[in-house]
Amino acid sequence: MVIAEELAKKQKAISIAEFFEKNRQILGFDSGTRSLLTSVKEAVDNSLDACEESGILPDIFIKLENTSKTNLTLIVEDNGPGIVKEQIPRVFAKLLYGSRFHAVKQSRGQQGIGISATVLYSQLTSGRPVKIISKIDRDAPAHYFELLINTHTNEPEILVDKIVDWDRMRGTRLELEMEASYARGRRQSVYEYLKDTAIVNPHARITLIEPDNNQIIFERATDKLPLQAKEILPHPHGIELGTLMKMLRYCETDRLDSFLRSSFSRMGPKTADEICMKASLDPETNPKAIKLDEAKRLHGAFKIVRILAPSTDCLSPITEELIRKGVGKEHTVDFIETTTRPASVHNGHPFQVEAGIAYGGNLPKEEKVEILRFANRVPLLYQQGACAITHAIENLNWRGYSLNQPGGSLPIGPVIILVHVASTHIPFTSESKEAIADVPEIISEVELALKDVARRLKNYLSRQDNLEKRREKEEIIYSILPRIAKKVGEILERPTPDITPIVAKIMRNVFCQRVVKQNGNGCEVEIHFKNHGDSVHHFNLHETLPYSIVSPSPEPKKIPVGKQVDYVWKVSLKPGEQKAIIYRLDIALEEAAKLPQLVVEGIESELITGAKAVNV
Repeated sequence: MVIAEELAKKQKAISIAEFFEKNRQILGFDSGTRSLLTSVKEAVDNSLDACEESGILPDIFIKLENTSKTNLTLIVEDNGPGIVKEQIPRVFAKLLYGSRFHAVKQSRGQQGIGISATVLYSQLTSGRPVKIISKIDRDAPAHYFELLINTHTNEPEILVDKIVDWDRMRGTRLELEMEASYARGRRQSVYEYLKDTAIVNPHARITLIEPDNNQIIFERATDKLPLQAKEILPHPHGIELGTLMKMLRYCETDRLDSFLRSSFSRMGPKTADEICMKASLDPETNPKAIKLDEAKRLHGAFKIVRILAPSTDCLSPITEELIRKGVGKEHTVDFIETTTRPASVHNGHPFQVEAGIAYGGNLPKEEKVEILRFANRVPLLYQQGACAITHAIENLNWRGYSLNQPGGSLPIGPVIILVHVASTHIPFTSESKEAIADVPEIISEVELALKDVARRLKNYLSRQDNLEKRREKEEIIYSILPRIAKKVGEILERPTPDITPIVAKIMRNVFCQRVVKQNGNGCEVEIHFKNHGDSVHHFNLHETLPYSIVSPSPEPKKIPVGKQVDYVWKVSLKPGEQKAIIYRLDIALEEAAKLPQLVVEGIESELITGAKAVNV
């Protein structure tokens, strides 16, 4: 027998499960910490996708238990729609099995690998099967499975299949033992991943039970579900020649123009006819009969004919308001600005970039800025240096936005930079989906979004700088003027005059003063305002009192606060303008002298004298 025939005997097909059995690091299963994080990520992504597709506010429970010195048990439970019995084995124990791979719309999972790869890692490192309970309705039975993956065939092996009692209305529970380690206090950890997930999924409630039974709840910030992404047809600009030929070969129509209209988005009769003309093909040609050179002409015509950009219905951005709420929920900061760019296209795939920047609070001042990267609402925790988002941040000159940037790398300061890329196809650098590739269109859009929020940060910092100078000036005035006032009072043998109105005038502030006068059995209260500045000011005045006020002018808004009432007036003052609020209190003058300090909201404390400024 010749050598080639001997070698041929050894050649055989390799199943996808066998491939990943030997190359699990490609999917993010290398160290114990990273493997646990990848497993939690895949399970949570599946739960979030299932809940959102079913219009259910996600309530996800994650528990980690120490099984041995090297092993952990991961339990993930959700309130999603559940999975029908027949599909459970394939969903969890067959790689490349799912419903989203062929769909052109934004979703977290697409390839049908993630959760089954987690099951594969679990059985490889613990030797134990995955345990699953799923229920699709309150009155439906709860199905319990114990499964392994047959890596030779990439098919599920069912060890246990029975009905059990489960007190949930519906949902899915997953339990896996695996070689893993739980870490906290580092950026790449389960805690940080869930914290970031809560920021960009503010509609989800996520509960984490750590191995020491410490419970952490990431509460939802909104009851509003994100807008559901709609499935669209592929866009001609994103189709490769081989894919086009496959579509032609297996289409169900016998006319080329019908094939174009029914197979691609943004393809009307006029556009289809124009493409046929540019490709020198008869619109009545049978698509199955088209040869290679004709397919090349057709593919080339896609690039010549003007075709509308893909519809953005297939995208579901977080929105500026919810990014602001998400960041504010998980971080204590002084300033947040967000922006959403118009939808754009890369390689025929629509995408949209959102960005946010947060400053101050308890963020470290002398460290590099914290970067939060997201793709289709999923945090990216590894390979930061290889990601297009990081490269776009490094490309900007942050010194022009009042941030220190040594060596032209990442800026330094108490700042969080958040970037979310939503797309029907995220061009990841690897199968572990941890960094976005350097696609020029994406980098350009990220840079534009960052410039927008950075510009607003610069304005904020400039304003804070001015306020700081005002504070220093006011401190100097208050350190000198009272002594002068006291001395003048002594010389004239009169009481020390109130210097507050003078300070307000020198500082060009809004002056606020309450004057109480006896009137019969009660008191007349007048609150005077004068704007000494050269800008218009709008703010709310709060008088929180245990008494009822009589005949107020103007009429305030009344908000009950326990046994007291918060009376709120909206005040607007032009430069140099004076106004007054008047009301009556049926109490003695001695009691009125104990009224609390005036409180204003909506104006910086450095711009008002005579009242306490409270800004939330």
